[in-house]
Amino acid sequence: MVILIYPPVAKPCEPPAGIARLSATLSRHGIEHRLVDSNLEGLLHLLHLPVRQERNKDVWTRRSLRNREHNLASIKNPVLYEHIDRYSRAVRDLSRVLGKVTSTGVAVGLANYEHKGFSPLRSGDLLAAAERPELNPFFTYFSSRIGGLLREKEPSVIGISINFMSQALTAFSMMGFIRRELPRARIILGGGLITSWLKNIGPRNPFAGLADHLVSGPGEQQLLSLLQADAKEEEIPRPDYHAMPADLYLSPGFVLPFSASQGCYWSKCEFCPEKFEANPYVPIPAERVVSDLKALVEKTSPVLIHLLDNAVSPALLDLLSAGGPGVPWYGFARVSQQLADPDFCVALRRSGCVMLKLGIESGDQDVLDALQKGISLDTASVVLKNLKEAGIAAYVYLLFGTPPESETGARKTLEFTVRNSGRIDFLNLAIFNMPVRGAHSPGIKRSSFYDGDLSLYTDFRHPLGWDRRHVRMFLENEFKRHPAISSIIRNDPPVFTSNHAPFFVMRTSDAERL
Repeated sequence: MVILIYPPVAKPCEPPAGIARLSATLSRHGIEHRLVDSNLEGLLHLLHLPVRQERNKDVWTRRSLRNREHNLASIKNPVLYEHIDRYSRAVRDLSRVLGKVTSTGVAVGLANYEHKGFSPLRSGDLLAAAERPELNPFFTYFSSRIGGLLREKEPSVIGISINFMSQALTAFSMMGFIRRELPRARIILGGGLITSWLKNIGPRNPFAGLADHLVSGPGEQQLLSLLQADAKEEEIPRPDYHAMPADLYLSPGFVLPFSASQGCYWSKCEFCPEKFEANPYVPIPAERVVSDLKALVEKTSPVLIHLLDNAVSPALLDLLSAGGPGVPWYGFARVSQQLADPDFCVALRRSGCVMLKLGIESGDQDVLDALQKGISLDTASVVLKNLKEAGIAAYVYLLFGTPPESETGARKTLEFTVRNSGRIDFLNLAIFNMPVRGAHSPGIKRSSFYDGDLSLYTDFRHPLGWDRRHVRMFLENEFKRHPAISSIIRNDPPVFTSNHAPFFVMRTSDAERL
């Protein structure tokens, strides 16, 4: 018996695709298993806890508590997504409840978790969290839920998928509890964060004695091997979501996540983890992707498909444009000549594409060339124009403070964004973090950034003097205050950001037309 767990905290708006794919693999081999989305279950548990009276004295808290059931229901209602202000208040009120039901020194949100005195960047702190699981705010939840499963099923293997830093501390608290309750069970850790850690620290297991195995990369074949099942090479399985609580996720209908590939087909961008981690690009054939999506649509009746790829391949975009899965969809795409064709963008819209996320990063062509992005700003402007005219929302990602960027380059990004502001629906602004492995590039002098042996990033001395402090001041005092940009920033859904953004641009006719 195997139990697969997705721990808190990550955005609880759609099911985790990783354990759904593992479930499909285990089912194919006849291996009994259970899936537990502890992230969703744990957050809902906290949201329904009472608040101590001494923490319930201000007007905002009382309103948040009074309206929490209404706000949970509203987030599942598409009507709320017609009003960004009402939506923002509902999300912030729910976040307020989470902040009040937890103890001092603990910060739990709908997408984050911090615990004073414990850092997910230090292996010692993670092990300390495992030693005292009762300190975790989710303890009352998982000691009952997971504890009940351990007693009922007595699983021989427990797999825990950790994709984000915000999940790490709770995952280790859960592991410590599991070790107490069922010491003979094997614990296997996998997921994106574990993969990144192993790429940096090598194959050693810093959690030996707590976690039996750490899995890097796709886990299907490795899990089968650890279970001593036939682990011969197989095609990537179609994920199985039937065991997920589809009606409980915080979205206006079921969102179907789907990975059409592993890795990135471009994989040339300087300082990108995909490049430094040397993750291979493994696509599912485009024809099979479309057939899998149609089969999953038939089974799950989603209102939206979320393509999880680092960048949807040109081959898949081409096939989707010829006939989509019958449901609105969105995902990341690279700026390309393909999207510079206005007729192609119209065809994508007809296929159900409601939003594309574009990593344009900079409005300075020299910076883009130095980063080996492989895109031109002229093409980017054409693509934004085509998407707008076709009715596809553009969620644009910009990155400031990269080694080749200067203050002059950042101002060029400001100018580019203003010129194209009428074609950009949403903006994600980020300050560059230097990957630990990327810091070995020539001319880059590194220094301590985060204190921890598991840190994925390091500080560095910017070769042009454009350090984080100056970048932050520029963004706060100038970039975000430009009228053409501030209006776009106000469109971004708080907390859920790009995961909920498509619902603000979808229309009733989208589903009806498809």
